[in-house]
Amino acid sequence: MGLAGAGLDGLDELNDMALETIDLESVDRVLATARSVRRKLDFEREVPREVILECIDIATQAPTGLGGESWRFVVVMDPAKKQAVARIYGQVLEELAQARGVTIKPTQQALVARLHEIPAMILVCTTAEGPSEEIAGQVAYYGSILPAAWSLMLALRARDLGATWTTLLSSRQAEVAEIFGIPEQVVNTVMLPVGYTKGAVLKKAERLAAEHVTFWDGWDSRDGD
Repeated sequence: MGLAGAGLDGLDELNDMALETIDLESVDRVLATARSVRRKLDFEREVPREVILECIDIATQAPTGLGGESWRFVVVMDPAKKQAVARIYGQVLEELAQARGVTIKPTQQALVARLHEIPAMILVCTTAEGPSEEIAGQVAYYGSILPAAWSLMLALRARDLGATWTTLLSSRQAEVAEIFGIPEQVVNTVMLPVGYTKGAVLKKAERLAAEHVTFWDGWDSRDGD
């Protein structure tokens, strides 16, 4: 029997079967090794549209808030438009580095130098009404779109596609909107430069263990302390 004739009971049964067969080791590996890839990318290999659409289909399964399915994705493959985005990205990064008095990291320099050559860029946008000034409103607003962006990055990672989580373009809403004809009320949040990895070894990062960053029933209260 196909899904169309399965009914709710049939769908529940299929979902239960899916849960039973989840390969936790593979899932955990993808989650723990989703690194930003800026240098070891194959700039010559095309990323098929069907692969990108497959990843976006997964991304739109992410949880969402009151805004509903407000996510929209702008995939950039046109050389001239990639060049325009790369120019803006480089300007923002330089301005930010000067304002903060920091040196741009070699990996960031490498990305900027070849960003216009990246096989694809994916802008994650939202059509929801802009966030309020209250913290709760901002959390709800971005909490309805950023999970989709993260799910997209994970889906790409699982297919050997490297990506980098970048938010610099969000500071140039009008300029980016002009390049792509994005309506005024739409907000671009995250941009993922995407390409197949080439010799990249993605592994766990050095992070504080859970027991050092987790509190129980109160701030700074650790179990057994």
